[in-house]
Amino acid sequence: MATKSLNKSLHKASQAKNDEFYTQLGDIANELKHYRDQLRGKVIFCNCDDPFESNFFKYFAANFNTLGLKKLIATSYLKSPIVGDQLSLFDIEGLKPDGKEPYVVEINEVPDMNNDGTINLDDVEHLLKHDKNTVAPLKGNGDFRSDECIKLLKKVDIVITNPPFSLFREFVAQLVEYDKKFLIIGSKNAITYKDIFKLIKGNKLWLGYGFAGGNAYFKIPSKKSREFAAGVYDPSTGLVKFRNVGWFTNLYVDKSEDPITSYLTYEQGRKKGLYPKYDNYDAIEVSKISEIPSDYDGVMGVPITFLDKWAPESGIEIVKFRKGDDDKDLTFTRERERVQPYFRILIRYRRVEPRR
Repeated sequence: MATKSLNKSLHKASQAKNDEFYTQLGDIANELKHYRDQLRGKVIFCNCDDPFESNFFKYFAANFNTLGLKKLIATSYLKSPIVGDQLSLFDIEGLKPDGKEPYVVEINEVPDMNNDGTINLDDVEHLLKHDKNTVAPLKGNGDFRSDECIKLLKKVDIVITNPPFSLFREFVAQLVEYDKKFLIIGSKNAITYKDIFKLIKGNKLWLGYGFAGGNAYFKIPSKKSREFAAGVYDPSTGLVKFRNVGWFTNLYVDKSEDPITSYLTYEQGRKKGLYPKYDNYDAIEVSKISEIPSDYDGVMGVPITFLDKWAPESGIEIVKFRKGDDDKDLTFTRERERVQPYFRILIRYRRVEPRR
């Protein structure tokens, strides 16, 4: 299915408040491997993840000692839609009898509970069964906006989770309000939101390393499968596939292994017929990331996919998004034809001091 159709399905799911997308363990591991040094000694909060069903919880609990975490906290939301389904990680009788109670799980250590010489999910399950201080019911519904969850948020170092797509802006606003480090999953359409782009422009948020192959796969409750078109939901795997999804973070991201590399000078590009000037802004149009000129001193309009390679230390400043001086979409004239390029980010070269 075309990317446009996939994006439409994701938008439809968001509008319908269908936020039950459960991230695959492999995707979590592939992204988290880049931040291991930044996680050591930290309190991690998964505040949109039922501990009994979330692969985020599964990853951090199973790797608690390897990552050197100080504490892991995870909260569940009232009336989980998949309790007892194939997605549940643990089947602990009496601990979660009917799937309606919101819980908080706090883990300070994961010892070798069964004395088999290794630390794995069997030890985590044993811990949840036998340490009554690890699992506790919440008084409210477990919503990340509740007083209980905000109280927990205040005492953690890093939030790592897959928040509801429909509440993405509100979720990020809360993280910023409480000055928290974070690594979260969201639709890349969020880049176009005024409040989210403001954070990107201010070097307060950027994209992480991304999903392997550019595709994100999520588990969903089987009853929701009929809401997705063919090519998006695969009945043989039970997975929903989206391309327009990414990791958003304010943790340090090193993209030096895949930098924004310029192969052309401005004059070389002009000889090839590139770099027309916009009619409504003092900048040039650069239609491909690979065609960004290496020596241009002014402002350039580049595709939004530029953010996949950009990080604050890249030496490139983000100036503006999409609009010209007349507050209308950027346009340029080519052979008497007026062209309106799709979603452009205005950038310019600038040395940015490294964050400390």
